[in-house]
Amino acid sequence: MQATSYTYDPETRTGSVLLDDGTPVDFDARAFDAGGLRLLRPGQRVRIEGVGEGADLRITLVTLQTF
Repeated sequence: MQATSYTYDPETRTGSVLLDDGTPVDFDARAFDAGGLRLLRPGQRVRIEGVGEGADLRITLVTLQTF
């Protein structure tokens, strides 16, 4: 699934993304670390993986979207 980076706190390695429908979804440090990233800037396109749907979606991986 694709999303856009919305917020990111480098101290806690947590943040949020916006799904393509505009829904914000938070991610924790485990999801960020799983993607192997060092930094994330607002507006970057990212690929996410998660479990659950809708309001119960929990992101398990955040990485950069590559083409």
